[in-house]
Amino acid sequence: MIAAVVLAAGASSRYGTEPPKQLVHLEAVLTALDASLVDEIVVVSGAHALPVKSVQCAVWELGPGASLRCGLAALGDDVEAAVVVLADGPDLDPRAIDRVVADWRANGGDVVAAAYGGVRLHPVLLARSVWGSVPDEGAKSLPARLVACDDLTPPGDVDELF
Repeated sequence: MIAAVVLAAGASSRYGTEPPKQLVHLEAVLTALDASLVDEIVVVSGAHALPVKSVQCAVWELGPGASLRCGLAALGDDVEAAVVVLADGPDLDPRAIDRVVADWRANGGDVVAAAYGGVRLHPVLLARSVWGSVPDEGAKSLPARLVACDDLTPPGDVDELF
């Protein structure tokens, strides 16, 4: 099984207004995940209540890695890998998710990430073998094999309201 972990726990302090960016963009992210090959979706909440079932992470303030660890801990023993996405990535393309999953199934590895123009972004797949080594700053510091998604729109990361 492949699960998705949606990181939606942050305070949204750089976004600049209410409602928090997670609430504005979460529906689009969940729609993309529903259209992908993932078998299960876990949303991680923290600073804000969310209008969907979620895993509340009490230590979200430690950083995105702490929130990710909360989401990973909520997954069953039958989950082989987790696809990590951000709740504020409104342009997430299900084809990018499927490419990352297909690459991992074909080639294995600990971390596989989508790349757009050579830049590592989301989604990022984490094999179960690395779940225990996610630092507080998140999975960015873990070396990854990149999967080209140059023909797709990057998922975005909304930090400011324009």
